[in-house]
Amino acid sequence: EVQLVESGGGLVQAGGSLRLSCAASGFTFDDFAMAWFRQAPGKEPEGVSCMSSSDGSTDYADSVKGRFTISSDNAKNTVYLQMNSLKPEDTAVYYCAAAPMCWSPYDYWGQGTQVTVST
Repeated sequence: EVQLVESGGGLVQAGGSLRLSCAASGFTFDDFAMAWFRQAPGKEPEGVSCMSSSDGSTDYADSVKGRFTISSDNAKNTVYLQMNSLKPEDTAVYYCAAAPMCWSPYDYWGQGTQVTVST
């Protein structure tokens, strides 16, 4: 059974930091690009960041460049999203997802973790 389990969300003040984790199981982690998406209330989902499985290259939405960092620990089948200098507009449910390539249709999704940034 494929599982993506996010953790690390919570309430933080603006300017603070959080690190999200996504533990994967049930598929060959090394063969998949891993991404983070977010969805704020009343808004469309937004692709936040992706890490390629082929060369480890990363991609970020303009809205988070310079503040968020995606990384992975393949030995633990886990992908992380370090979020610094958080802003209230970063408030959303954050999801991790797996796909053969970055930004290709995603095969697997986690259940999401809430991030709330207060002013």
